[in-house]
Amino acid sequence: MIASKKPNLKKTDWEIDFYSRPIIDENGKKRWELLITSTNNFKDKKTFKWEKICPASSVNSIWLKDAFDEAIDEAYLQGWDKPSVIRCWRSSMKTMIKRAADQIGIELISSRRTYSLLEWLIERERSFYPQQKGYTGVNLAPPSNPITNQAIPLPEEVRGESWSFASLSLNTLREADEWEIEFSNLIPIKDSINENISIPGIRLFSPKRSLALAAWLGGLEPAKLLIEGTQIILEAGQADRWLVTDVEEEAKKVIENNFLNTKLYADGLQFISVQKSPEENSLHGFWMLKDIEEY
Repeated sequence: MIASKKPNLKKTDWEIDFYSRPIIDENGKKRWELLITSTNNFKDKKTFKWEKICPASSVNSIWLKDAFDEAIDEAYLQGWDKPSVIRCWRSSMKTMIKRAADQIGIELISSRRTYSLLEWLIERERSFYPQQKGYTGVNLAPPSNPITNQAIPLPEEVRGESWSFASLSLNTLREADEWEIEFSNLIPIKDSINENISIPGIRLFSPKRSLALAAWLGGLEPAKLLIEGTQIILEAGQADRWLVTDVEEEAKKVIENNFLNTKLYADGLQFISVQKSPEENSLHGFWMLKDIEEY
């Protein structure tokens, strides 16, 4: 690994996937592949991407640790600093990835906030793998079924005293990096989205605990909101499903339609915010979410 340090290296988290692909190699074995992408910044469109094929006989934490070292060196040459955090959404590989990451001092977070990686995987499934020799047309090791764990109430630390459904104009959301927010995580907004569309979300209110609530919520790694029956569910972490609130039937239809419209026409964008009260504009927490195509 390169030891010296360049000044002004770009800092970002990494999102990774280490798994088999729908390709048989010349030895009749499944192709394994490590994909690494930097987490896209809100407005900086520069991205670090790195990939490496792994022999089926070398799928272990030793190979993975060495591959991480290679990726860190390549990132350095491109002006990127070593990440302090990597996110992995695939639960079956968590133990191996954590073992490799621990050896080089990188924290692993189990999370579905891997939007950049999932979009890259979907693109490769559609356009890249079908062009490769040995392509089988089917995913040889498909991911586990979509998360169906029963939603449980949000932890006490994350429950606001009240909530409201809300929406923000796309132009307003594009300025989110200029807001004063204690805890936040923003994701890029594509230029192709219709500027007239409104982005739906949930606001949580707590007059006395809003700052602590925001800190806890960030630790849950919120990924997306959805409606099931008359319940608003927050999917977070690697497999967590939290019940945010129950809603009336009429409200359910409005919220459901808003979520569907943004999934179809606004790249699935959503948000969740934390503040003291509806009357106070300052935010203690704000997360942009994305209802991305299931992979």
